[in-house]
Amino acid sequence: MTVREERHGPATWLVIDREERRNALSPEVISQLVEALARAGRDDDVRVVVITGGGDRAFSAGGDIGGFQSADAAESAPAAVSRLIDAVWHHPKPVVARVNGRALGGGFGLMLACDLAVAADDVEVGTPEIDIGLWPHVITAVIQRTVPRKVALELMLTGRRVGAADALRWGIVNRVVPRDELDRAVEELVGELASKSPHVLRLGKRSFTGAEDLPFGRAVDHLKEMLAENLKAEDLIEGVSAFLEKRKPDWKGR
Repeated sequence: MTVREERHGPATWLVIDREERRNALSPEVISQLVEALARAGRDDDVRVVVITGGGDRAFSAGGDIGGFQSADAAESAPAAVSRLIDAVWHHPKPVVARVNGRALGGGFGLMLACDLAVAADDVEVGTPEIDIGLWPHVITAVIQRTVPRKVALELMLTGRRVGAADALRWGIVNRVVPRDELDRAVEELVGELASKSPHVLRLGKRSFTGAEDLPFGRAVDHLKEMLAENLKAEDLIEGVSAFLEKRKPDWKGR
């Protein structure tokens, strides 16, 4: 297996276990990640998914060029990467990137597709594809939706890598911490997410992602429909009751 599944309390960690290849995204890695994401989505005990790389050198160095050398594999590579990005972007549960090392190319796209990202302070991110005569076509969709336009174009046009401080300043990652505090920061974020209603988190993600690509008027209509669904939730009643009674809510997940 090239992807390890580990349980850490309320979270499932998906660890790309190819440290010797800097956790490159081979066809096997992509397939196993997609399958593991689907399992996590069906498991009611899993509240949060964390994606990370093995070791401390790379979150993922991007597509495995060697792994896609055959004609058939090369043709299927864009579809495989698209499937992975879509599986993360539309996952029903919060997905957190634990950025333990370089996130480059397709690995950068994978990190951006996650809902939140916590990075060690010595990591680098970017899209170096231009340096080998390639444009990061497939991950452009997720880059455009998460990175400021001029920053995105500079990264893609120049292939320049940026450090964690710049990534934080531009909103590419949510938190940057010293490397020895990375796991604690991820666990704290997971705990915060796991304390919320799992049902409302699902609704919220559907609401947010569903509105992103709609014209304004249709987005408002979509959001009104999602609000109507949220107002029917038992967890809303429980949340309001807990607030008034000054206690922690006992979420029912519905």
